[in-house]
Amino acid sequence: MATGTNIRTYYNGTWHDHDVPIMSAADHGAWLGSGVFDGARYFDGKAPDLAAHCARVNASAQALMVTPTVTTEDMVQIVWEGLKQFAWDAAVYIRPMYWGIDGDITAIVPNADKTGFAVCLEQIPLAAPEASTTLGRTQFRRPVLETAVVNAKAGCLYPNNARMLAEARRNGFANALVADAMGNVAETATANIFGIKDGEAFTPVPNGTFLAGITRARHISNLAADGTKVHECVLSFDDMRDMDELFMSGNMNKVTPVAEFDGTHYQVGPVTKRVREMYWDWAQSETG
Repeated sequence: MATGTNIRTYYNGTWHDHDVPIMSAADHGAWLGSGVFDGARYFDGKAPDLAAHCARVNASAQALMVTPTVTTEDMVQIVWEGLKQFAWDAAVYIRPMYWGIDGDITAIVPNADKTGFAVCLEQIPLAAPEASTTLGRTQFRRPVLETAVVNAKAGCLYPNNARMLAEARRNGFANALVADAMGNVAETATANIFGIKDGEAFTPVPNGTFLAGITRARHISNLAADGTKVHECVLSFDDMRDMDELFMSGNMNKVTPVAEFDGTHYQVGPVTKRVREMYWDWAQSETG
């Protein structure tokens, strides 16, 4: 499914223009869900935290028992080679991915000796700085490691996210604020979540039910360096209603202010604006 334009695909050792086929019908990933991916961003000639995203897709592959075949360093070089065909000011979504090709005698476990690899580059605009979103509740929760591969960025997890989004949209919201198995706040259906109260930042403590994102970690680091106290802690839905500001943290748009959660309204406050400013300042300082 193409969500952007001007697509380039790296497959079988070379770059191709357009959204080219990469998977066969009998591939393990096609019918048994052994696909993992990661997402990085390119804008203003920079690809912030690209190496961290490439390293994470290798870790995700291992979590699904799919053997990664490209080193982080080589993957970074492959991506930069593909980005040469895009304009300096283009906003590009960078998606490296692996999938199993053959299975073992049961077909269920992917064979370690054969792995599919591709990189997809799609030109997708960043959201406008003033763009905000709304959040509602959902009956669907984040799974735990004993029931799903929550330690990977895996395609097989996303049908559950789709249920969350569809339910929230039916109720008039753009996204869903999601509980973990214990009923505490985990993240939204598409990104990590931060709250601001009395000038301090709060975000759910990583408890193995959601990926604590690379962009999330960058915000925590930037806030701490700026003198803002950050609490990684257990948060209830009432805690989120009591916040002065809410914002989502994700790779696609980096910082997305939340205007409403389930009837509670928020302003796009000074800390949220500062987080966005700090992220862009940091991104521009990256080399490469």
